[in-house]
Amino acid sequence: MISSMTGFGAADGAIGDARASVEIRTVNHRFFSPSLKLPPAFARWEGEIRELLRQKIARGHVTLTVRVDRAAATGPALDEARIAYYAAALRELQKKLALGGEVDLATLLRLPDVLVAPTDDADPKAGEALAVVVGKAIDDLTVMRQTEGARLAAFLVERVEAVETRLGQIEKRAPIRLREQHDRIKRTVGELIGGAGADPQRIAQEVAILADRLDVAEELDRFRSHLNAFRETVRSNASEPVGKRLGFILQEMLREANTIGSKANDAPILEDVIATKEELERIREQVENLE
Repeated sequence: MISSMTGFGAADGAIGDARASVEIRTVNHRFFSPSLKLPPAFARWEGEIRELLRQKIARGHVTLTVRVDRAAATGPALDEARIAYYAAALRELQKKLALGGEVDLATLLRLPDVLVAPTDDADPKAGEALAVVVGKAIDDLTVMRQTEGARLAAFLVERVEAVETRLGQIEKRAPIRLREQHDRIKRTVGELIGGAGADPQRIAQEVAILADRLDVAEELDRFRSHLNAFRETVRSNASEPVGKRLGFILQEMLREANTIGSKANDAPILEDVIATKEELERIREQVENLE
């Protein structure tokens, strides 16, 4: 199914005694461009998470953010052995120096390293749990990208039909314009040669050559072929990304439009060519959003 490169996905789940929240945002990019923001404890699994994204997302700038909320029980703890050591050392110093006063808890808590911060080391199995949460976020992202892709596909088909309408008008006008040019050329040549007795066969030959230069039938046929290929690609159910292919087909359509415009030499046809190129530009803007 056709997918947009723009989307958002989120998921959360348990990782040991912690709770992980994963958010993935994607925007347009010519290639797969990931940016991962992981807590230090999970940095060791960055390569695995990057590969998981690459398997599911072909193109786009991908920003993945992981936040981990640990359980309250994992907060700072008292190092009781160190506190006992400090208390004994202070009382021994009191006796030795005959010092007064009490060794109270407030004094002991102000001493270095009596509070132990929780370790940032994650359980080795935390990587697998994180991958599961990331997979759910990717699935959520995929749904949004496909929904947006379906909307863009409908828009593209609509614009292709508008281009076909313009090509139909050019196709109707082309033979009329050829007859007009043919008559004009014959009339001009006749006026130039006057009564000189020029060879009528030679005149007809020259007129045919000039008329052939103005014929756009081949360009119209190729243009319609590109339109059919474009439409089939948009409606394809293939799992492969189609954005680049649509971009290449669009370039070919623009090339044919330019050729028709250069050969037209006719105001009504030029008007349709300009309108066609405007539609192709609208199509291009949306194709750039497709994976």
